Amino acid sequence: MARRALPATAAAFAMAATLVLTACGGGDEGAPDDIKGADGTSDSPSASPSASASASASTSTPEGAPDISAPKDLDLVFDFDEPSDAKHAAALAGAQNYIRALDHGIDEQDPNDPAYQYYSLNQAAQYAKSQIETWKKGGWTVTGTDKYYDEEVSTLSGGQGVLVAFCRNQAKFYGKEIKSGKVLYSEENLSSYQTFRLRMVPPSGSSEVWRAWSVEVVGKSKECR
Repeated sequence: MARRALPATAAAFAMAATLVLTACGGGDEGAPDDIKGADGTSDSPSASPSASASASASTSTPEGAPDISAPKDLDLVFDFDEPSDAKHAAALAGAQNYIRALDHGIDEQDPNDPAYQYYSLNQAAQYAKSQIETWKKGGWTVTGTDKYYDEEVSTLSGGQGVLVAFCRNQAKFYGKEIKSGKVLYSEENLSSYQTFRLRMVPPSGSSEVWRAWSVEVVGKSKECR
């Protein structure tokens, strides 16, 4: 399910360190003010990517790779078409595993979880760690359904790797208080939709997987609604 093409240049990541975050779930109902994201001004995390897999190349895990399983009450949907190009398919698989790894870290409440470190480098690893730290500080884990769709995969110029971009619908994805078990429900609105852009780099050294080098998350994405 490809959407309109995105520029395949390193310039696509000029704003990668400026992350626009949105709330846990899609709207304002049922969640206290201190965990409603506000486009980069809140301490709450973006409704962070989740992990329960659709059948695709991303489900294959290299021998010795860390666990990236997710809570049983978290349903992750990747509504993607696998690219015919092997390099693009591997990069897309790596992007999905990065998302799974991030959610695994939130579930484990471990900012140093080996899963995201295995599937990311540089700014993408820093982003994952900061998200896990914020969820842990808030005492939240993840629950519900998290959907990713409308992927676009393209080769970056100058040997910069592969750009993987996709939409996200988190209208039915919620934070849950770990101590009380209370689910922080919210209503669908524009904040339910995000655009992700990840720069993926190929295996190097002892690594066998494509890894996320940088990630940009843009909230209130009208093009994804």
